[in-house]
Amino acid sequence: MFEPQAAVLIPIDMQQAFDLPGRPRRWNADLDRNGLALLTAWRAKKLPIIHVINSSANAQSCFHHAHPGHGFRPGFAPQDGEELVDKSVNSAFIGTDLSARLHRLGAGELVLFGMRTDMCVSSTTRSGANLGWRVTVVGDACDCCDLPDVLGDGIVPAEQAHRVHLATLADEFADVVTTSQACARLEGFAPSC
Repeated sequence: MFEPQAAVLIPIDMQQAFDLPGRPRRWNADLDRNGLALLTAWRAKKLPIIHVINSSANAQSCFHHAHPGHGFRPGFAPQDGEELVDKSVNSAFIGTDLSARLHRLGAGELVLFGMRTDMCVSSTTRSGANLGWRVTVVGDACDCCDLPDVLGDGIVPAEQAHRVHLATLADEFADVVTTSQACARLEGFAPSC
């Protein structure tokens, strides 16, 4: 069970860029549904949410603020009273005031989901754990992309990259749960997601 008012939900890089033509294949068709369920649960309990967005300094990147891909996926933009951290590297703790915001909110646990399991979710989880935060990753509300296999001629499937990264995070850095488990941990919240 999460501590009341102390479980901060942190959606990471829920941006349109990941679905642009030419991007590597993603695998988790439930990403948006599960992510929106988590947002709904946190909002219903009036718990803090800090959105993280990737803003590349590279003007050619689909994550640059001037590119349409920079925008939030439908339903994932911050609502009134929800905070936004703008990052330019993988970890949301590097070059931002995320730690200061979490301290100000009295955070006890960070609950992360988003894109990509193997990149920004993993980097933020590891940084957060190394800074002393209790971290939970909602595995079925994360997603990966296919990767070139640098040890061979093939592709590392997104599903495999996702599974290995969750296993690594669970081994030392975070508790890994499902969307339903995360919702059930909210005190007094009937797990409808």
